[in-house]
Amino acid sequence: MCGITGMLALHGQRPDEAILARMVDVIHHRGPDDSGTIIDGPCGLGNTRLAVIDLTEAGHQPMHVRHPGVSDTSLSDAWIAYNGEMYNFGEVRTTLEAIGQTFFSHSDTETLLRAYCQYGSPNFLKPFRGMFAFAIWDVSRKRLLLARDRLGEKPLYYTLTNDWFVFGSEIKTLLQHPAVTPRLHEAVIAHYLAYGYAPAPNTLFEGIHQLAPGNLMSIDVSGSGAPSLSIEPYWEPPYPGVESEIPDETTLAEELLKQLRTAVRMRMISDVPLGSFLSGGLDSAAVVALMAQESPRAVKTFAIGFANESSFDETFYARQIADQFHTDHHEFIVEPDVINLVDELVWHHDQPFGDSSAIPTYLVSKLARDHVTVALTGDGGDELFAGYDRFRAARLSQALENVPPLAIRAASLALEQLPESTSYRDTIRRANRFVKGAALPLAERYLSWVRYTPSGWMRKLMADTNEDSVVEHYTSLFAKSASQTNQKDIVAHLLQLNLTTYLPEDLLVKVDRTSMAVSLEARAPFLDHVLLQFVAGIPTSLKLKGSTSKYIFKKAMRGILPDEIIDRKKHGFGVPVGAWMRNGLADFVTATLSGPRAEARGIFHADAVKEMIAIHKSGGADLGQALWTLLTFELWMQRYFD
Repeated sequence: MCGITGMLALHGQRPDEAILARMVDVIHHRGPDDSGTIIDGPCGLGNTRLAVIDLTEAGHQPMHVRHPGVSDTSLSDAWIAYNGEMYNFGEVRTTLEAIGQTFFSHSDTETLLRAYCQYGSPNFLKPFRGMFAFAIWDVSRKRLLLARDRLGEKPLYYTLTNDWFVFGSEIKTLLQHPAVTPRLHEAVIAHYLAYGYAPAPNTLFEGIHQLAPGNLMSIDVSGSGAPSLSIEPYWEPPYPGVESEIPDETTLAEELLKQLRTAVRMRMISDVPLGSFLSGGLDSAAVVALMAQESPRAVKTFAIGFANESSFDETFYARQIADQFHTDHHEFIVEPDVINLVDELVWHHDQPFGDSSAIPTYLVSKLARDHVTVALTGDGGDELFAGYDRFRAARLSQALENVPPLAIRAASLALEQLPESTSYRDTIRRANRFVKGAALPLAERYLSWVRYTPSGWMRKLMADTNEDSVVEHYTSLFAKSASQTNQKDIVAHLLQLNLTTYLPEDLLVKVDRTSMAVSLEARAPFLDHVLLQFVAGIPTSLKLKGSTSKYIFKKAMRGILPDEIIDRKKHGFGVPVGAWMRNGLADFVTATLSGPRAEARGIFHADAVKEMIAIHKSGGADLGQALWTLLTFELWMQRYFD
């Protein structure tokens, strides 16, 4: 695992070595084992390396190969800066050796680069299974090629100025280049408040974009005219299966287990110590169980808990799994004093980030890094098998569409009079959110369940046009996913929507930044694209069967995991941020959000911010997540713009 960065001069200039060195240095945390830079003509590449495969100097990057290419009569001469892991690189290497390729290292980096020289773009990516973001400078063709993995596990940002194309694993590395000036992208602020992130391809920095998952970008500077730039998909996610002839469940479950076992086994290939996160939920428990069956020694597992917040704490179940599979288990208990940590996470994310579960993810990564360099995760299980409660809620709400609007309004008014606690499963808060959304059109209904800042508060914080733009944007995303699936099957529709938005733009950003902040490589077996393609073909009725989520996955794990783990109610990786903001963080939140710097910006209406804080503190409503988005936004503004 590594961090990459670089620049391409668009009009024949020579990149500055000192600037490139600064760009590498600022992402040193992504790869503390080695670093390097090269400048070749108009292109500069930089890399900082976390050595996981081939720990020798032969794995140094940027890496260079030069030999005759098969797909072109010219000599292939290319450099690569690479971030990621190709789990099946050994198989690809064997194929390349059989047709005459020779290797100087045992790294997946060299295998990827030689595949490019052998097969050309985009065919060279087809045989690989992995997570990656990389830049290849094709010296012979004067072409820079950038690519990002199929599901977006590894990040890649870029910006285009009059004279330079600048890119990197994190936005902070782009900002080291003097041609890149940080500017607030005001049109995206409302979207951030709603989603908790700036939706792709945008960022909260105007002019800085993220390359979409499964895409290749090419910048050609070989001609005498203007450089040519193109972006094309090399892979698209398969659409979820809908009702068809239902296959035999037992046979299907057996094949699913076989596919998942392969995905886990591939991600256990490492030249350094590895372990697994263990939340106590079904997905991470399944990964640990299969790791234990594959490993000749005790698997190292890592769990996180919360002091004095039992409704958020799953360590009891994590210990149960650890005991059953005899893992080398480690736990960390989070205290509510996280003020300094918030500012640190803002720096690592480069943007405000509304998902407060970044806190425990960072802490469990830090705990794991004391013992291992690689950790497997359970990320992606909910997106594959319809694990979220909101999938059931969406199906239920469809059944209630004929209920008179007056009845729904009466229920909503009654729920508004009841206080909301900050516990994980507060029924008043959940019922209130469900009922308020029930009368809305389908896209707005689902948005009301997943958003961080409720629409009413958004209109108080900003102009009505900002909320309108959010609804318009989300409705367009909703319509796109509906057009790709059976519109009558709401579960298939939402699976596609989550796979292409929430997963790459929230969950995977969180895991990448928090793990790489401590130089830990996180691997997600559920995001193996071959496994995903298999699961996509399973009818949705076997993913959410009645009220049972992950039905076919649970069937596959019967007899391996205890029934208590398989059948327990879904528990997300939540954080008691609402409770913290009523107690230990209350004064800090008030001072930060109502302070002179925040009010002087004029971005949010000061009276609305104060009202939100007061209502949350009084217990009238749990606005912890909405306040968190405001808090991280203000801390980000202070760091990058003050």
